[in-house]
Amino acid sequence: MEGENQTVLFEFIILGFSNLKELQFLLFTIFLVTYICTLGGNSFIILVTMTNLHLHTPMYFFLENLAFLDICYTTTNVPQMMAHLLSEKKSISYLGCMAQLFAFIFFVGSESLLLAAMAYDRYIAICKPLRYSVIMNKVLYSQLAASCWSGGFLNSAVHTVLTFRLPFCGNNQINYFFCDIPPLLVLSCGDTSVNEVALLSIGVVIGWTPFLCIVLSYLYIISTILRIRSSKGRQKAFSTCASHLTIVLLYYGSTIFTYGRPISTYSLEKDRLISVLYSIVTPMLNPIIYSLRNKDIQEAMQVMGRKWKASSSLSFDV
Repeated sequence: MEGENQTVLFEFIILGFSNLKELQFLLFTIFLVTYICTLGGNSFIILVTMTNLHLHTPMYFFLENLAFLDICYTTTNVPQMMAHLLSEKKSISYLGCMAQLFAFIFFVGSESLLLAAMAYDRYIAICKPLRYSVIMNKVLYSQLAASCWSGGFLNSAVHTVLTFRLPFCGNNQINYFFCDIPPLLVLSCGDTSVNEVALLSIGVVIGWTPFLCIVLSYLYIISTILRIRSSKGRQKAFSTCASHLTIVLLYYGSTIFTYGRPISTYSLEKDRLISVLYSIVTPMLNPIIYSLRNKDIQEAMQVMGRKWKASSSLSFDV
């Protein structure tokens, strides 16, 4: 009987903002502006760090990876969300949903690990400054970045396989903005206990463990900063960490809330707002935070601006 009740699904219906029909165009405009800002800001961060030789350091190598991840995981869902706001048919194919889930979890998991790698870099820079160039050499920071991407890939592969082995018995309406693990588990008519255990246990490795490593790193960092005698030295040391710490609080606060708790406690109506925060707002804020809080980025932007101004004036002279 159980096999007879199961239906082969070819597509899912994304409910998203279906209950806000009068605000569809306004939401589309907001998402479009946010998406353009995200693409422009993060692309600019990548351009600035790649073209300025003074920024060819481990810290800015990780920042390039962070900006690229923000572009990637925003692109996995925001364009589709905007399309659904302007169309009557708000559907995604079964394979498309699978691909979106894999890509989104891949990039989110990689970013979680990358933020921990960035914290380790700041720990070495402030707590062991004389050995920084020896410890944080090109081989090590390249391996750290590769490990972050590999860990995100494995995490996503496991969750994607476990999620889409579940049966879906006819109900294909996802009460969410995109294909994500929690709404799909709620939608399934099968036993999701294995998925829940995997979500919580892998969440410890990919979420809680990096977060606790970041907290531990900053305890050492703050302790070291407080021992610096000059106020100027303390301010300079803290300024190199302020941007990263702000992004960590924004990112981990929302992702751990989403993936680090039992499915029984989920309320998709409320959790949808959290998903907007970490999947749309945070990627847009990252380049703004680094641009406002980081003097090296500001100086590199000024240098680039002067070069563009000089090149444009020469072209006009010709």
